[in-house]
Amino acid sequence: MKHYITIIVLVVLMSCNKQESSHQNNFEAVKDSLKTIYAPDTRVEVFNIKLEKKDKTLFVTGETTNADVVSVFNDKLTPLIDKTGAFHVDYSINLLPNQSVGQTKYAVVNNSVANIRSKPKHSAELATQAILGTVLNVLKIDGDFYLIQTPDRYISWVDHGGVKLMTDAELNRWQTAPKIIYTQTFGHVYQRENVNEPVVSDIVLGAQLALLETGKNFYKVAYPDNRVGYINKKEAVIYSHWIKTVQPSGNLIENTAKHFVGSPYLWGGTSTKGMDCSGFTKTVYLMNGFVIPRDASQQINAGKVVDSNLAFENLQKGDLLFFGKKATDSTKQRTTHVGIWLGNDKNEFIHAASQVKINSISPEADNYDAFNKNRYLGARRYLGIDDAMIINLKKIGL
Repeated sequence: MKHYITIIVLVVLMSCNKQESSHQNNFEAVKDSLKTIYAPDTRVEVFNIKLEKKDKTLFVTGETTNADVVSVFNDKLTPLIDKTGAFHVDYSINLLPNQSVGQTKYAVVNNSVANIRSKPKHSAELATQAILGTVLNVLKIDGDFYLIQTPDRYISWVDHGGVKLMTDAELNRWQTAPKIIYTQTFGHVYQRENVNEPVVSDIVLGAQLALLETGKNFYKVAYPDNRVGYINKKEAVIYSHWIKTVQPSGNLIENTAKHFVGSPYLWGGTSTKGMDCSGFTKTVYLMNGFVIPRDASQQINAGKVVDSNLAFENLQKGDLLFFGKKATDSTKQRTTHVGIWLGNDKNEFIHAASQVKINSISPEADNYDAFNKNRYLGARRYLGIDDAMIINLKKIGL
């Protein structure tokens, strides 16, 4: 009799374990399917969802930035689990932005550069940067760190000291105020109209501040947190005039890029204080009036394919060149580096590697780069191309 009871218990346990395993498999299948559809790139979408069992309830918890995920998860998963009638499914998937944000749904960069990290701590990897005046969307608040999304949709964490939180009304006042854009590589904002006066802060290329007054030699400007300072008029222009008159071209891209020669490489950097390879191309295109994707592996998916034969043919100045590991029978292509084609008789390109520098794909050149030539993956053209991944600032009126 004792053996008979033991066998019954084992059968029941095996049945329960098999049932739980089936639920987990169903959950993972639905999760993977929805992630492929709604969050194929988790650098620009949050998709953190998990399954836990407590007694007779299966708890589906987590968070996402896509409202469709919550309802679709319920529609897809519930029928697979409820058909046994053995478990109840409880969904508690938070949609970001969440309640921690309150009315302050935006953060405007308040320092020359805001360091944006992979996790909510200062010791975490530098994921990207945003420069002074950039508007960020706030997704949630965790102590002194904010989970934010940049204009290029990159999602990471910024510390409270680098930004100014704003409500809808406050952001509207900031965005509708006239602005200046800083056009030099690096400089300072002063407390009064004299370069010998104390400094309010440093400032980098592309930064924007609200314009209060136009003086003879200085612009009087305001920061997102209402600090006031003065910028030498030789170092900045009124943004509305700049965006109206800037004419994106291969020559302008080359001129902008060459200003950064010798600038240090910085993983995660997107400013003239230091930049990685895609941060460099991103900054160059920003000063031509475009917001482009953040990483090289994202940039390769935008624009128009050129030089599909990988022969460095039919390229134009300003095209982006991509490098990395080519696909094999068992592995996918992996894009790890990007540069800008200069299109001269030396077959040169400019890129950030150790520092911003110019190399050639011609073996006879003194600056020949055999390493990158041998891992060339192709090129993309952004100029003159309509693409949802390439934001034309002229067209959106910002």
